[in-house]
Amino acid sequence: MSKIVVLGGAESGVGAAVLAKVKGFDVFLSDNGQIKDEYARTLREWDIPFEQGGHTREHLLDADEVIKSPGIPSTAPLVREFAAQGTHIVSEIEFASRYDSAKKICITGSNGKTTTTSLIHYLLKEAGLNVGLGGNIGKSYALQVATEQHDYYVLEISSFQLDDTYDFRPDIAIITNITPDHLDRYDHNMENYVRAKFKITRNLRPEDCFIFDSDDAITIEHLSKIVLHCKMLPFSQEKKVEQGAYLDGNRIVVRYEQSESEIYLRELALSGRHNIYNSMAAAIAAKVTGIEDTTIREALGSFAPIEHRLEPVLSVRDVLYINDSKATNVDSAWYALECQTRPVVWIAGGTDKGNDYSVLNDLVREKVKAIVCLGVDNRKIHEAFAPIVGEEMIADTDSAEEAVKVSSMIAKPGDVVLLSPCCASFDLFQNYEDRGRKFKMAVRKL
Repeated sequence: MSKIVVLGGAESGVGAAVLAKVKGFDVFLSDNGQIKDEYARTLREWDIPFEQGGHTREHLLDADEVIKSPGIPSTAPLVREFAAQGTHIVSEIEFASRYDSAKKICITGSNGKTTTTSLIHYLLKEAGLNVGLGGNIGKSYALQVATEQHDYYVLEISSFQLDDTYDFRPDIAIITNITPDHLDRYDHNMENYVRAKFKITRNLRPEDCFIFDSDDAITIEHLSKIVLHCKMLPFSQEKKVEQGAYLDGNRIVVRYEQSESEIYLRELALSGRHNIYNSMAAAIAAKVTGIEDTTIREALGSFAPIEHRLEPVLSVRDVLYINDSKATNVDSAWYALECQTRPVVWIAGGTDKGNDYSVLNDLVREKVKAIVCLGVDNRKIHEAFAPIVGEEMIADTDSAEEAVKVSSMIAKPGDVVLLSPCCASFDLFQNYEDRGRKFKMAVRKL
């Protein structure tokens, strides 16, 4: 019996361990930190041996294959040890795809991938298809392959999840856009990050589809260097396309093969320039899947906003509080600021990922009246924006409650308080969801 070692005991690792168990492997899971109770419970229910709080090398190094959770970098000492002895290391999605014959629509990108993934899943569900949602969102893909039966999967896939893929192949691959993000994980080399994203296209066949933003310079530049043998379906707000989707005045035109349909912007549930792109990508994917135009139009009009993504929380004394905690990079914050029509008190900060804030200068000058920093080290934000808003209009806080309180004192009726941090959350919070929920709790206490 082949031995599989799973590194990491959260959603991805536990799902992979369950699937390995179901498929008859000798499985052992190891986590350097503490495993959450819910995941430890799942492992015990499936009778999967595990350890936490450190790695016992003699239990691990005789593995035939290692499934590495996406949060663990390839530079981790144990991962290097496995690589040095020639042990095959794969990601959860690579492993799970071996046992899955469902159609897969897979979405990656620096921004918009969660919204686009959720939109496509909603479109397919509204069309009555048997569809699972997974990857970087919702339940582990591997756990669903082990315990459920779907005809389709819509998977949000991060560059970290793509890093250890080899034979993984979507039927429809989508790159929403590529902007600098996670460069600390890719040797501060943008080319490494771009190549990681494009791994989603590597195994596409002539009958498969690649949906991409043809307005995105980084995507187009990389496309010019590679050859893809698949159907190319761009989306654009700047030019007409023969196949794919484009903006024509106040409507989106979607073309696939011999069919053409239109969706008026006023019909879309999600507003803002970035959400036009997300809706275009989703509409193309749905049309390729064979969903009727009326269903696509109605679903794009009835979709509910996602938690932590430009999520309106409450209006308190005519100040609107918006939770955009999922904006963990500069480009996401750019879109959040760009779509604001009222003066903004901007809550930003956290763990900096090598951010270049200069691209936000014009928007900050135009829209932001004050900045409330929410982080342990806010020096870069002060340096970037004090010349624009004034040092006296930047405040430092170290909790969601304090950030909301300070913002409420600065904001006047008619303003927006926007949590759109630009940064990761790990200095003060467990993750961006924890940050967003604490922000919403603090707003409700006002």
